[in-house]
Amino acid sequence: MWLLTISAHGQKSATAAAALPGGAAPPVGEVRALWVVRTTLTSPEKIRLMTERAQSGGFNTIIVQVRGRGDAYYRSRWEPRADALKDQPPGFDPLATTISEGKRRGLQIHAWINTSLLANLDDLPVERAHVYNAHPEWLAVPRAVAAELYPMSPADQRYRARIVEWSKANRSELEGVYTSPSNPAVREHLYSIWMDILERYDVDGLHFDYVRLASPDFDYSRTSLDRFREWLEPRLGAGERRLLAQSLKNNPLAAADAYQEEYANFQRGQITALVERIYHGVKKRRAGVVVSAAVFANDENAYTRRFQDWRRWLQMGILDVVCPMAYTPDTEIFRKQIEVASAAAHAAGRRVWAGIGAYRIPAESAVEKIEVARSLKADGVILFSYDFTTTTGALNPSGDYLNRVRRGAFETRNQPPSQ
Repeated sequence: MWLLTISAHGQKSATAAAALPGGAAPPVGEVRALWVVRTTLTSPEKIRLMTERAQSGGFNTIIVQVRGRGDAYYRSRWEPRADALKDQPPGFDPLATTISEGKRRGLQIHAWINTSLLANLDDLPVERAHVYNAHPEWLAVPRAVAAELYPMSPADQRYRARIVEWSKANRSELEGVYTSPSNPAVREHLYSIWMDILERYDVDGLHFDYVRLASPDFDYSRTSLDRFREWLEPRLGAGERRLLAQSLKNNPLAAADAYQEEYANFQRGQITALVERIYHGVKKRRAGVVVSAAVFANDENAYTRRFQDWRRWLQMGILDVVCPMAYTPDTEIFRKQIEVASAAAHAAGRRVWAGIGAYRIPAESAVEKIEVARSLKADGVILFSYDFTTTTGALNPSGDYLNRVRRGAFETRNQPPSQ
């Protein structure tokens, strides 16, 4: 969910909360959601307090991170229990506890699943069953080391070490180690995770995050390069195929380098295929479960640099809700980003929940952005994140961020008496 986005125009001041016009009530059916990071799911007490605060703050939906870095904050058939739960009894199930506590307070519960992001660079997994250790062949590979790693066995310790070494030296667009969406085994594993949660938990929704590549430096794994060549060759003439075969003898990246636009489209297609399969899998089993995705609010950046073609997902009908991460402090930039997303979603008959970067702005600015989202007919808002709102600091000096948002945006003001 973390996002490198800095406003080009700087932060605009928002000294006063945007009032509900004329004392009007919030729109009927408006989703008022909180992204809840996994650090809040580490004890029953934290979960209970979180659901209480969400309810008292006027929120009706919580989106809880149950897969953070290839680990599980629920009873998973496929991935190891999160290390952060080691001090809790084996019977503690964070997702089940959240559902129990949230439902009795009238909250909708969505399970948030980090898709391609697998591990933090400075805290690599040690659990043998973790995908990072069990399946190094699933890792996304940066272009700079791809030729070196192409002939190397992924089981060789140097394989992962080179990916991590390069990634640590190029952190500007990286949150950690990623898996390759073009690997069929990766997609099957992710599909199994979604279906596991869907079949065993009474969730109201499932939520994609990091459903993308890290940057244009990825993915140049052997699987991705070989599958692209297989996809490309039937589309080439006989002469082009001969030239490409000759080039590939000396350079495993020859196809990706010679057909860069096609390779980018191939990468987008792999991610889209993952979203499509999961969406239909969900709807086949439980049609009423909402499938949403956190996406880059700048749609051009999402498309060209992250290979996240969320506009197409809306057009294809393989998302119910798009959640643009419009985390800029600048309300006018926020307005433009939500306007684009709202238009794209509604044109496709889908919904948009405006993502607000609460961690970067005071509560009064969050209220202002909620009003902007409403003016653009957004179907809801999400604050990132609940966890920030519970800590005191320069943007939250009194520690009552959620209640300030409630008073400014969710409560109906008293109408003046009629004359």
